[in-house]
Amino acid sequence: MQALYNLLDFLFNAYATIVLARVWLQFARADFYNPLSQFVVKATQPIVGPVRRMIPSIGAFDTGTFLIAYLVIFIKLVLFSVMFGSGIPNLLSVAIVSIFGLLKTAFYLLFVVLIVRMILSFVSQGNPMQYVLHQLTEPMLAPIRRVLPVIGGLDFSPLVLILGIQFLLSLMSQYIGI
Repeated sequence: MQALYNLLDFLFNAYATIVLARVWLQFARADFYNPLSQFVVKATQPIVGPVRRMIPSIGAFDTGTFLIAYLVIFIKLVLFSVMFGSGIPNLLSVAIVSIFGLLKTAFYLLFVVLIVRMILSFVSQGNPMQYVLHQLTEPMLAPIRRVLPVIGGLDFSPLVLILGIQFLLSLMSQYIGI
């Protein structure tokens, strides 16, 4: 039963992460002709496409796609409660916990993007994926860089942001149990 739980947990979390990546790519107005962006769009289009036609965006924020990411987390929590827990859960509490689950997924996505960006900066120059990762993370790293400048050619701003993410994830785990 644990193997089924782990498989379903991975599948739900992976899809929620890809959908959140689409929200983030659209919000940052990243290059959608990039192979990474194309993968995200193709993986999410069958479900997101019809919803985006019904629910309009608010400025640069794609509310329909965000709602899909929220529903993936919500359905996962309800399904896990029914399959592996105590039966039908209180839907209001699941709705609230889903918000924190979505926030946790967004933090993990940011963490992975920062790690991949740092690795690519050491390994290759001019990788097309590097440009999109730069577009996604630079708005968060620039304010840190103003306070903590590049020292000896080393940029510590991604490390500071990663430490902040880890701190917030730890707080969420401690007080919310997610």
